[in-house]
Amino acid sequence: METEAKPNEAEPLGEDVEKVDAEATSHSDAGNATTQDSSISNGDNTDEQQETVDLKIIWNKNKYDLKIPVDSTGAKLKERIHSLTGLPPAMQKVMYKGLLPEDKTLREIKVTNGAKIMVVGSTINDVLAVNTPKEAIQQEVKAEENKKEPLCRQKQHRKVLDKGKPDDIMAAIKGAKERLPTVPLSGMFNKSGGKVRLTFKLEQDQLWIGTKERTEKVPMGSIKNVVSEAIEGHEDYHMMAFQLGPTEASQYWVYWVPAQFVDAIKDVVLGKWQYF
Repeated sequence: METEAKPNEAEPLGEDVEKVDAEATSHSDAGNATTQDSSISNGDNTDEQQETVDLKIIWNKNKYDLKIPVDSTGAKLKERIHSLTGLPPAMQKVMYKGLLPEDKTLREIKVTNGAKIMVVGSTINDVLAVNTPKEAIQQEVKAEENKKEPLCRQKQHRKVLDKGKPDDIMAAIKGAKERLPTVPLSGMFNKSGGKVRLTFKLEQDQLWIGTKERTEKVPMGSIKNVVSEAIEGHEDYHMMAFQLGPTEASQYWVYWVPAQFVDAIKDVVLGKWQYF
């Protein structure tokens, strides 16, 4: 007795295979689309999307290349310098045409592509070793100043101030605070009544005190203190002393310093980081 052959149920797979392939292709395309959408919407690479500047960071005779968004603040730049050098932001004195402000952006202070940024700073141990006696000297000077009559009334200073304001002195702005100019401060008097100019060599961390006879190149780190006082009757100008040794006898006096540069001079010479 012949048995009727049953159709082979496994044969009609071609159509099913095509369906499976189509579905797999559809899922694959959807997965690729998801991946593409994800990569487009991901905003992690912010530096690449912003306008940047290439800077040359110079610290301790070493040079570092740094690319940073031009709208970064001075504080952000210090953080990036920290990552390059290991020097904590609080220990950094960052120079670009004067002491770089932390609250302004690189665009605002007109930092250009390829600019050289000078960084001065030491380890915390070095700073503490240097600044402990310096802080003590500053406290002693302030205590003595409180006991004395105004500096501009003292005889040793009156003989210079009584000569009057120099004709070629730089213009002053009372109550203003400005960064140091790119040119030397000139037209001022020293204690002997001779003309003196101050040049701040930030890249060498030196203060150049120039007279007609000679120029003294003083390392800023050797200056123990800077004191100043507004001149009575001419409060837009100050008299200022740079203490070059351990006592007041080593003070180098400069008269008719424009008031708007007084704070910048103290910050550059002493450095804000001295108090940490």
